[in-house]
Amino acid sequence: MSHGFGIRIRNSRKDDDNQMCYVKLVCSREGKYVSSIPPEIKTQPTQRKQCLERITAIRKQDRWMITSIVHDHNHEVSQTKSRLIRANKKLSMQVKRTFDLNDKASVRLHKSFRSLVCEVGGFDNLQFMERDARNYNDQKRRALGKESDRQALLNHFSAMTDLNKNFIFKIDIGGDNRICNVFWADARSKVACVDFGDVVSFDTTYLTNKYDMPFAPFVGVNHHN
Repeated sequence: MSHGFGIRIRNSRKDDDNQMCYVKLVCSREGKYVSSIPPEIKTQPTQRKQCLERITAIRKQDRWMITSIVHDHNHEVSQTKSRLIRANKKLSMQVKRTFDLNDKASVRLHKSFRSLVCEVGGFDNLQFMERDARNYNDQKRRALGKESDRQALLNHFSAMTDLNKNFIFKIDIGGDNRICNVFWADARSKVACVDFGDVVSFDTTYLTNKYDMPFAPFVGVNHHN
């Protein structure tokens, strides 16, 4: 971090006692990455620059010894921007707790992030970006079968049933305790389907990215179009 570049383990080896005895650390921009996305539609350039920076070390008699160092970056390094390297980004428990509480209070994440920026005295004093905060929030909601999402969905459907007894819903749970199918319909939609059932479309072309489940709405058209 003091030199302004990230690292990753290129090779490692363990001894007979399952203890690490050899490791090769390289720059995070080492190697060459071939993307499956055509260059004409790829929006972000690859970070791999075939950088030659590396260090090799071995362990002998419980002491690590450096055997070789290659100091040869083929790209610019920046100590001031090293906090933005993936390996250096981190959200502390206090920051996560702040995002969790604000999310429960329906405070927009953008405002939560701005408040932290003001608290530490500027963007340069944070070890993460707003996108990292959004990724943290998304990770909590990604699996629909997790208890938080499933319980929230059941609570919502139960509340709708209390408001109108003609509201119906059905949830299928798979063998791995994940939600497989969800169906719901309110009273007004059921009545409209009886009166205008001859004009109903069923579209499954939309696929949600977050839960990887097809969303298939029954869309009807009444006399007001």
